[in-house]
Amino acid sequence: MKSAVTVSLVKEAEGGPFVFWHDLPAACQKAADLGYDAIELFAPGPDAVDPAELKALLAQHGLNLAAVGTGAGMVIQKLSLTDPDADKRAQAIHFVKTMIDLGGPFGAPAIIGSMQGKWGGDVTKEQALGWLADALKELGQHASQYKIPLIYEPLNRYETNLICTMSDGVYFLEQAGIANVVLLADLFHMNIEEDDIAHGLKAAAKHLGHVHFVDSSRKPAGIGHMDYEPIAAALKEIGYDKYASAEAFPWPNPDDAAKQTIESFNKYLK
Repeated sequence: MKSAVTVSLVKEAEGGPFVFWHDLPAACQKAADLGYDAIELFAPGPDAVDPAELKALLAQHGLNLAAVGTGAGMVIQKLSLTDPDADKRAQAIHFVKTMIDLGGPFGAPAIIGSMQGKWGGDVTKEQALGWLADALKELGQHASQYKIPLIYEPLNRYETNLICTMSDGVYFLEQAGIANVVLLADLFHMNIEEDDIAHGLKAAAKHLGHVHFVDSSRKPAGIGHMDYEPIAAALKEIGYDKYASAEAFPWPNPDDAAKQTIESFNKYLK
């Protein structure tokens, strides 16, 4: 398994669960100093980061780009892949494609989390899931040109009412025939939705492509009441060898949060 730490450049998301904020060069320096393998980047859009500068920065610090988030499409532009307005759905798909194009040359998949939206009002669950499936098929195909998948994240019930567990995510991808899309196992969401987190990880085994390594309170791993022994055992049992990324509140501050996470990663997952 490889370690990663989140860096957010999205001013509108301040207060959210990202460890480092706004200063990308400083975040890369600190991540490298602590021994992380990579950063996970959340940017307001594809033009917020110059690819050449990012390449040089990562090379300077011996880091990789683990993934890029797309949540700014929802936070800033209020875009959703399940919006009842077809034009809005098209805009959402276009935005995600631009983020795929940002991360693709670095081998970094884009993550679909909050942009999946939810159903309700005039939109039935079946309609929303149909639109989501169509979008993920198109976006998975777009990502394939970079030889990377798209990452889809089941969220807890308070953030979406579409797909909330790993087994539901597996069923959704397989039943809809969605290719080149993998699942993100976020331990915070799983702590709310899964009867047994380790079982959920095993259920997602062949579709698992990314992990958000965080505690039950969404504080850094090792601060809450999460039991990591069975989680680590499950990940090792299924042969998971991709990223475990710190998507956590910067508690009590970014530096301590990053240090706490890498210590927990080294203890349980390395």
